Amino acid sequence: MDQSPSEASGASGVSPRSRLRLSIGRHPRDLGKLGVVGGLLALSALLALVPANPVEVAVHQQLIALPRVVEPVWVVLTWIGSWAGILGVVVVTSYLGWVRVALLCGGSGAVTWVVAMLMHQLLGRPFPSAAVAVVTVLAVVATPYFGRVARYAGWGLVLLTGIAVVHLDLHLPLGAVGGALLGWGVGLLCHVVWGAPGRRVSQLVIFDELERAGLAPVSITALRHRLLQPRELAVTTVDGPPLRVKVVRRLSRRAGGWYKLKRLLMLLDVQDEPSLSTPHHEIEHEAYAALLAARAGVRTPEVVLACDVPYAPALLVMREVAGRRLTELEPGEIDDALLAGVWQQVALLAEARIAHHDLRAKNILVDERGRPWLLSFTFSHPGADEARCAQDLAEALVSIAALVGAERAVTSAIAALPVESLAAALRALVPLSLPRRIRTQAQRGRYFLAELRETLADRLGLPIPGFRSPVRPGTVVGLLLIGAAVYLLIPELSDTREVAEALRHAHWGWLVVAVLTGFVSIVLASISVQGSSRIPLPFWPTLQVQIAAAFTGRTTPGGAGFFGINVVYLERRGLRRPLAVGATLLNQAGTGAVAVVVAVIGVFAVGLSGTFTHLTLPGWQLLVAAGALVVLAVLVLLAPPVRRKVMPSLREVTRELLDTLRHPVRALQLFGGALGYLIVSGLGLAASLAALHPHFSWTAVTIVFVIGNTLGHLVPSPGGLGAVEAVLLAGLGAMGVPPTAAIAAVLLSRVLTYWLPVLPGILMFRYLQHRDVI
Repeated sequence: MDQSPSEASGASGVSPRSRLRLSIGRHPRDLGKLGVVGGLLALSALLALVPANPVEVAVHQQLIALPRVVEPVWVVLTWIGSWAGILGVVVVTSYLGWVRVALLCGGSGAVTWVVAMLMHQLLGRPFPSAAVAVVTVLAVVATPYFGRVARYAGWGLVLLTGIAVVHLDLHLPLGAVGGALLGWGVGLLCHVVWGAPGRRVSQLVIFDELERAGLAPVSITALRHRLLQPRELAVTTVDGPPLRVKVVRRLSRRAGGWYKLKRLLMLLDVQDEPSLSTPHHEIEHEAYAALLAARAGVRTPEVVLACDVPYAPALLVMREVAGRRLTELEPGEIDDALLAGVWQQVALLAEARIAHHDLRAKNILVDERGRPWLLSFTFSHPGADEARCAQDLAEALVSIAALVGAERAVTSAIAALPVESLAAALRALVPLSLPRRIRTQAQRGRYFLAELRETLADRLGLPIPGFRSPVRPGTVVGLLLIGAAVYLLIPELSDTREVAEALRHAHWGWLVVAVLTGFVSIVLASISVQGSSRIPLPFWPTLQVQIAAAFTGRTTPGGAGFFGINVVYLERRGLRRPLAVGATLLNQAGTGAVAVVVAVIGVFAVGLSGTFTHLTLPGWQLLVAAGALVVLAVLVLLAPPVRRKVMPSLREVTRELLDTLRHPVRALQLFGGALGYLIVSGLGLAASLAALHPHFSWTAVTIVFVIGNTLGHLVPSPGGLGAVEAVLLAGLGAMGVPPTAAIAAVLLSRVLTYWLPVLPGILMFRYLQHRDVI
């Protein structure tokens, strides 16, 4: 929409109340909040139908015991949540001239009180608290019109009203919580239907703000924008160049929790993006970084204004530069001179110690003279260290290679940048060090990133970066705490003293055998890895890597460390990245296939022998829930996006498995090694049990181990911690093993055969790193 000059003159000097009125609108997030609040209200209503739990009763008693000196205050607070409070808010807001607020508060308050009374009748008990519900809806509806301080005061009033109804013994704490949820839900519904301040960007307000800043705007045009992205507007001025206005309603910098968790638990020592507090803070940060970059000689649009507008989002105003984004150019238009110019701008950023951290092709503008300009410093980090600058260069390599191919991107970068900078960027060219906004550009193939990394390594004459430790001190502490919790809670399933006594009198000879099985199983695992590779692998280096993998794989969720260390080892042995990944997947698939076959055959064979005499099936409710989960999993796998990503990998692994069967030696190594690994590991559990309870079937215990190890490692915890132990205990219980012996055996087996090899694995991991094997 264009804002004409005549309309602009009418917009000059827009009053604060007019600005507030112009910002009234609806926002999709209110619908999401409404759904969450409705679900929580339904859950609290169900909880209200069951007897109160001891914690709720204790809280209730503590609040009743508050000093009675201030009891008149509590009574007054409950009056606010009655018709008297609704009427008072309506009268006050009407007197102040806020007719809209008065009507909305009166209507929403009445609806909330009626709904609370209906819920009392339907549930047959005073749930939820009508007083808390009314105070909450008044706060939710009215406070957006009066600013942030009023919002905080309103929610404080809600909290005090909840304490009041509990202290006066009118409701239990759950009733107060239910009232707050009901009032919040009705208030959100009011926002969805009638709108609320701050939900809409008014071009009249922005026009007025530019006039107040002396920029003499003539017209303003809204540009197309994507959902959840900052809006942009084009502005023409009376006697100056055109302007581009960026409107930031919400923080753009979103380093999500899942992304941070993956980086914490998995592979790399990468830098976190610094956090920002408000949209205004983001605008100021971007303006500051752009000014520093311009002073260092980087071509970036001139910053004109950065401001926090009352009753409107924060604004960043910059001079408009005529040109096209790099993504809008045809491949033939991206010549070597343009690429050299891009790398020159990246080098200037690094010299100024500024990490852009969003060097996507769409943030590179090519002007009418063919010169590149860098845009959008939202994610930038002034004063960056070498690691951040290297990551910045890695992101730029991914962005450019996604347009012109890995070969051209690497060739142009080597011609323009120092080898030391590119070598540092090579170490950051791994998925976990790259934000999702950068990785999504690499849609040229499954192994695009690996191809880029290998091309850069080959052209620089450097080895592919080695495997870094997947375990940080924080991860070790967390793993120890979780392990301690699991292994301290498991004995509580039986008599703790009996378990301790059984461990104290365990037969040491069988315990030595159990320890030996843990290390022999690693030898067999290395034979299986040899069978999964298309090129011959030497036995001793492969065995050393598998010893190190006992550290990296068993201390990371889902065994990611095992996968990573073997991929790097195979790359160092001469396999290209795609083949190394395929070989590791083949090893995992082969072990899984052998485990399934052993489990199915073993269960039927042992079942026919009558060993599982104490096996009990779950109730029909659990079976229905399990069936529903299976159906849901099938539907997810059949969904087109998942099928496009998962099915090619499944087909490739299946072809590799079938191809292995055509090579007897490889097949014997792969499947024989996997079978030996599972059987020897199962014998470790049997040896641990033999040290405590001599009368059992060794075959049945081995089958129980295979099933427990397979199912338990589906849980994404390091080493299947907690899940494996639970399945093993259930299996031994089905065999009729006494609980004390079963618990003690599982604890001994997991510690001696699974976790003990982690210690030499740490030493081997460091040794192999120094020898450049991984």
